[in-house]
Amino acid sequence: MAQPSHMHNTFSKAQLRELYDETAPGYAQAEWVLNYLIGLHGLRRRLFQQAAGRVLDVAAGTGANLPYLSADCQVTAVDLSPGMLAKAEEKAHKLGVQLEARLMDAEALAFPDGTFQTVISTLSTCTFPDPVRALQEMARVCQSNGRILLLEHGRSSWPLFGRYQDRRAQAHYERAGCRWTQEPQELAAAAGLRITRATRHRAGVFHVIEARP
Repeated sequence: MAQPSHMHNTFSKAQLRELYDETAPGYAQAEWVLNYLIGLHGLRRRLFQQAAGRVLDVAAGTGANLPYLSADCQVTAVDLSPGMLAKAEEKAHKLGVQLEARLMDAEALAFPDGTFQTVISTLSTCTFPDPVRALQEMARVCQSNGRILLLEHGRSSWPLFGRYQDRRAQAHYERAGCRWTQEPQELAAAAGLRITRATRHRAGVFHVIEARP
């Protein structure tokens, strides 16, 4: 389904932590490319204007989503990488955002059921060893009337680009720990999320998904 059959290697969580700790210092450049050259800035802004109340940002990385959240939100950020979280805390300080940053595995969130009104995550399911489990955890900690807002990427709906991704899938994963031929909407459905709206953008690669637990 979402993980191609030819993807035969899986990074351990320790390896993922090491990879993202190493990339954290220079990750701001990658964020700029994603937001302003590829165009995720507008997608993030429109999606996260819906976030309200207690907000959990899962696999928050360096805090790329913080500028798009209302000042009224109470934000908790979790990530597997201490290096990424340190950068997120720096960004929060510069923005004047009150942020609780916690080192945590997305597949085993240390929060009671229904803790958050909004759960958000961006460009993350491609790296989780068990993305369905991580999405189920997002649903568990979200209030029953809350929202789960995802900006994800996957296999292009453009045939030529999709086939290119297929050919390069294993090499890309070995380099970046990223499964770029996944199908995010299939993952969300497999996790039992109730998708209320889903759209594709930028050659059909990027998915904006609004869901309920």
